[in-house]
Amino acid sequence: MPWWRKLATAIAALVVLWFVVLGVFGWIYAPTYGAHVTERVGDSIGATGTIDDTELSLMRGRVILDRLAVARDDSVGKLTLTVDHVRCDIAPFGWALVDSTCDTLAVRGVRLEASSGAVFHVNNPKRRPVHARAVVIDDAELAFAPSALVPALGRIAITVEHAEAGETVFRTPLSWLFALRVLRARFEVAGVTVRVTYDNGKLSAEGSLFGSKPVSVPVQFPAASTLADARAEIKALVDTGEDIGSQLVSKRATDWLRSKL
Repeated sequence: MPWWRKLATAIAALVVLWFVVLGVFGWIYAPTYGAHVTERVGDSIGATGTIDDTELSLMRGRVILDRLAVARDDSVGKLTLTVDHVRCDIAPFGWALVDSTCDTLAVRGVRLEASSGAVFHVNNPKRRPVHARAVVIDDAELAFAPSALVPALGRIAITVEHAEAGETVFRTPLSWLFALRVLRARFEVAGVTVRVTYDNGKLSAEGSLFGSKPVSVPVQFPAASTLADARAEIKALVDTGEDIGSQLVSKRATDWLRSKL
C-alpha cells in the first residue's frame, strides 16, 4: 500500500475515533454539563436550581436543556425562574471543549416572578455568568411585585411573545434587554395594558392610554459594558423604562395637539 494511502487511512481512522469519543463523552458528560449551567444561572441571582434533562452533542454543537428551574427565598426577597426549553448552539466538532460560548441561545417558555429588585443584586458571584452571542426568546411571562422595580406603579407584568437580542452576558435574567434588537410584548401596569413593539431602534406602543394609533419614539438602550454589575443593570433598566414612558406620553400629547390644529 502506498504511503499516502496509509496516511489517508490513518487520518480517516483518527477522525472516526474522534467522532466516537465526542459522542460517548457528550452522552456521559451531559448531566454534569446541565448541572453546571444550572449552577451558573442560579449563582448569578443567588439561587439554587434543578434541571430535568440535558442533551449534549459536541459533534453537532448543540446543547438542549429541558425544564430548568431556579428559586430564591430569603430575607432579601423571593424569586422563581422556570424555563421549559433551552437550546444553545455551540462550536461543533468538539471545539466547544475550548470555547463553550453559545452562538445562539434560544429560550422558550420562561416564567419569572420577583418580589424585590434586590434579588437580582449578587455581589461577586462565584461562577462566570452565561454568555451568548445572540439570544432568541419566545413565550415569556415576567411578573414583578409592586415593590420590585417602580413602587409607584404597583405590580408590573410583561408578556414577551418574541424577542431577539445581540451579544449578552447574563448578570440577571433581564440582561438581554441591553442588546435588544426585536421585541413584541404586552405590559400590564397599574391596570393598563400596553402593547409594545421594538425594531430598528424604534419603540411603538398602543393601547387605551395612547388612543387608536400607535405612538413611536426612538429608543437607545445603554450598553451593558458600561454598567458595573447587576445592581447597575437593574437601575439602568428602571431609568430607561421611566424615560421611555415620559417620551411616549409627551409624543402622544404632541400628536394630539397637532391633530387639533
